[in-house]
Amino acid sequence: VPQQGSSWFWKRGEGGAASGSVGADKKAQGPKGGGHAVKVRHILCGKHGKIMEATEKLESGMRFSQVATQYSEDKARQGGDLGGMTRGSMVGPFQEAAFALPVSGMDKPMFTDPPVKTKFGYHITMVEGRK
Repeated sequence: VPQQGSSWFWKRGEGGAASGSVGADKKAQGPKGGGHAVKVRHILCGKHGKIMEATEKLESGMRFSQVATQYSEDKARQGGDLGGMTRGSMVGPFQEAAFALPVSGMDKPMFTDPPVKTKFGYHITMVEGRK
């Protein structure tokens, strides 16, 4: 399981292969570092096996909000919607992933794969907007 400072990978839903790596290296993000705020959704699970089941559902083409409602232990009723989050308001590894991901939609989400591990559990993260 990747730890803070490692590289993150992202995938497009519907069984897409890994489309490339998203480096957590701040220099690679340029002077703005990917913006100051992101509109983010996540799926949070305490168990690795459960988050991997959720990943499989996303890869099979299931809508992100539906997977969040079914699997997430946090914000499930909102389809995993955390709303707008600013730099410094998220735990380290989650923030690194959120600011490294490209913007995508729930039907074809670009999400963290492997899931991000934090003190709260395992997260699958997607970004719907950036400021």
